[in-house]
Amino acid sequence: MAALRETELYEPVKTFLQSQGYQVKSEVGAIDVMALRGDEPPVIVELKTGFTLTLLHQGIARQALSDWVYLAVPRPSGKQGFTLLKGHLGLCRRLGLGLLTVRPRDGLVEVHCDPAPFQPRKSKPRLGRLLREFARRLGDPNTGGATRMGLVTAYRQDAILCARHLSDAGPCKGAAVARATGVKRATAMMRVDHYGWFERVEKGIYALTPKGQTALGQKE
Repeated sequence: MAALRETELYEPVKTFLQSQGYQVKSEVGAIDVMALRGDEPPVIVELKTGFTLTLLHQGIARQALSDWVYLAVPRPSGKQGFTLLKGHLGLCRRLGLGLLTVRPRDGLVEVHCDPAPFQPRKSKPRLGRLLREFARRLGDPNTGGATRMGLVTAYRQDAILCARHLSDAGPCKGAAVARATGVKRATAMMRVDHYGWFERVEKGIYALTPKGQTALGQKE
C-alpha cells in the first residue's frame, strides 16, 4: 500500500483530536495543526510523511509556543520499521515531544508518547563495566571514531600478555602464566580461548597456537 501523503495525515489527526473535545484548525501561521479545548494550552501537531531532521526542527521550534507539541508520521510496517519507530520514540522523549502515528490502511491514530520533561535513567551496572574497562586498559591503543572490529580492549591486552609469555617460555600452567604476567584471569582466558590463540596440551597446561603466534607478529 502506498504511503500516506502529508495532506492525508490531517483528517485522521483532526478526527482524533475532535473526539477528545478539541476544536481543530490547519495551517494556522506556520503550524500544520492547532487544537484548542477551553482554556487549556494549545496542542500543536506537525505532519510529515517520514521522520526527518526537518520534522524535529519544526517540533522544537513549536515548543516556544506550547508545551504540547506532537509529531505525526505514517505508522511503519515490518520489523525494520518498528525498530526505527522505537528509536524515534526515544528521541522524541528526550526532546520533550509527543509522537503520533497514522495507520495508512484505515487512518487509525496511535499515541506513542505525550510531551513531558525527560530525565535519563542512569545505568550503574553499565557505567561500572565502562569504568572497569577504562581502569584495566593500558594506555590509549585505539583511535576515537574507529569501527568496533579490531579495537584493543583490556581483555585483548591481557590475552596478548599471556600469548607473549607462552611464545617466550613455551607451554605453561595457567597459574604460572598468571604469576608471570600479572593477569589473574589467565587460566580462564586460555581455557575459554576467545581468540583461538591458546590450546590445552595437558591438564592445566596451555600452549600458543599458530593463530596466536601470527597475532603476536601483527602486534609487534
